[in-house]
Amino acid sequence: MSPQPPGVAEREPVRTFATAVPAGAADGVADASVLGRRLAGLLGGSQTPTNAVVIDARTGRQLFAQNGDRPATPASTTKLVTSVAALAALGPEHRIATKVVRGGGGVVLVGGGDPTLTALPASAGQGRPAFASLADLARQTAAALKASGTRRVRVDYDATAYQGPRTAAGWKPNYLPDGEVAPVSALTVDEGRVAPGTLTKTRVGDPPAAAAAAFARMLTRNGVAATRGRPTRAPEDAARLGAVQSPPLSVLVEHLMTESDNDVAEAVARQVAMNRGYPPSFAGGAQAVMEVLGELGVSAGVMVNDGSGLSTGNRITPIALARLVALAASDDRPQLRAAITGMPVAGFSGTLSPPRYMTPSSAAGAGLVRAKTGTLAGVSTLAGYAYDADGRLLAFAFMTGDGTGTVDPSRLDALAAIVASCACT
Repeated sequence: MSPQPPGVAEREPVRTFATAVPAGAADGVADASVLGRRLAGLLGGSQTPTNAVVIDARTGRQLFAQNGDRPATPASTTKLVTSVAALAALGPEHRIATKVVRGGGGVVLVGGGDPTLTALPASAGQGRPAFASLADLARQTAAALKASGTRRVRVDYDATAYQGPRTAAGWKPNYLPDGEVAPVSALTVDEGRVAPGTLTKTRVGDPPAAAAAAFARMLTRNGVAATRGRPTRAPEDAARLGAVQSPPLSVLVEHLMTESDNDVAEAVARQVAMNRGYPPSFAGGAQAVMEVLGELGVSAGVMVNDGSGLSTGNRITPIALARLVALAASDDRPQLRAAITGMPVAGFSGTLSPPRYMTPSSAAGAGLVRAKTGTLAGVSTLAGYAYDADGRLLAFAFMTGDGTGTVDPSRLDALAAIVASCACT
């Protein structure tokens, strides 16, 4: 784990307190006293440390805070940070290319960092985006090779678009064997899953080698006898034989937010690094993301080691998360909208699917709350937005647990339901 800022890593017990910020009727924001009483009533009954913030998304006015400026482990709400930075730096239309070029031993499969490249058949209408197809790339390549009279090749592979370690500071040893994420690589197929399209989470140990082997099999089926070769770096001027592209970044962001996809989040962070001239590594991605957030004016209270939020060393304040939600929801930043539209709908989609928002205390938020979840051992977080009963757009962030003991995500759902159902006039 990387060193933490003073006062962050050591989360000593402190007396928490809630504040409700008065709001004048003239400015059109919600009555903070009503909302504050309801939230404080629920928060007051728990021994688990909880940091919380609610703001008026239009004005930025803080309506409720309990340790709102105190950094906490964000878990997968880190993906909101990554998504906003990527959309701002790269634009929603950015795509990631995977290509095949001529090489000394035959051909080189060159990864550009798209973990959603798939060997599965097209699955229109099955609930996932139209990811780039390895089969399509094999068909293009086989056609080009046969046109030149080549019927036998070795498939070397180039994953040098990424640098540094394949796991981040603060990642627990069980993440890879448990299949929470694959070893991060610039060349991977189906996120390195051993059995893509099934519920099996197991990942391959060497994603680039597995990708090259799968591609060689597809070339063979297309009439070009192929064997997997070795890792290499493709010449910059090598002749291109085929290429496929990922869906637009806006689609990737919506997917990673809805499904809390760790592999895509790490890939997106590295795309920011490459765009900003930083090393395409965990450290470079974090530097690039922070640089973009600084330009947007929302870097205060954010410190990250990765793009997915798996790192236990990440620290973000609730007010920082709420401000990011408000920024992405702003009419002035339409390029950031995918970070909002990708948030799961309470009780209906993604990581907020049932049984969440099915209890009496949270049901009022079903269909009304949209939020990014975060879960690590001893930590649960929720950051998103809702229109209150009077039609005001409120952004919130709730962060509970300090990495020890148990946490109850349903309490955060109940807090968000209060935000969505409050007639705070």
